[in-house]
Amino acid sequence: MQISGLQKLTLLDFPDRTACTVFTYGCNFRCPFCHNASLVVGKSPELLSEEGFFSFLQKRKGVLDGVAITGGEPTLQKDLIPFIERIKETGFAVKLDTNGARPEVLRLLLERGLVDYVAMDVKNSPDKYALTAGCTVDMGKIFESVALLQEGKTDFEFRTTVVKGFHEEKDFEKIGKWIAGEEKYFLQKFTDSGDILGKKGEAFGDEEMKNFCTIVRPFVPKASLRGI
Repeated sequence: MQISGLQKLTLLDFPDRTACTVFTYGCNFRCPFCHNASLVVGKSPELLSEEGFFSFLQKRKGVLDGVAITGGEPTLQKDLIPFIERIKETGFAVKLDTNGARPEVLRLLLERGLVDYVAMDVKNSPDKYALTAGCTVDMGKIFESVALLQEGKTDFEFRTTVVKGFHEEKDFEKIGKWIAGEEKYFLQKFTDSGDILGKKGEAFGDEEMKNFCTIVRPFVPKASLRGI
């Protein structure tokens, strides 16, 4: 595992859990507004060893009860499954963040009961996915990942980071029709972390965000806003 960072405590990343967050290096998307550019391109930052991480985790038993794994794109890591198996054996719940581009990995994790919560990015309406992801996207794989979560028993959420120049009203009607159901769906307001991949991103105002959410709700009643 290429562990490029560790947030030792989060009360926000893993719903209903006190957790730490593991950041993995590398991604197959190039979203121009990505806020973790240093984990996507360029020289890999100094890595934390797996043994170093599990030593930390052992010391946090009774304090933490979950591990959130994000990136980058964690499903690119060839050792992801044994890494998660070891976390579970240590007694912690696992949350996975993913862009959904590798449903074959997601399927294995779900079938083996290795993840307790999945957060999948829905970048945009299908016709604008490549623009938003910054690269060619196999939409068949994205559709498969959405279906795996909707048809499975693992708790999950979909989420979209909303950015001017990439999203508009009609996109949210298309997204709503695509992922229609009773799942959780969050529209996240773009924030500039100072580590933007394409140096390109601008947030919508609060009222505009509320309008987008209103457009989605006839199809996804639990749609809500995050970051407002």
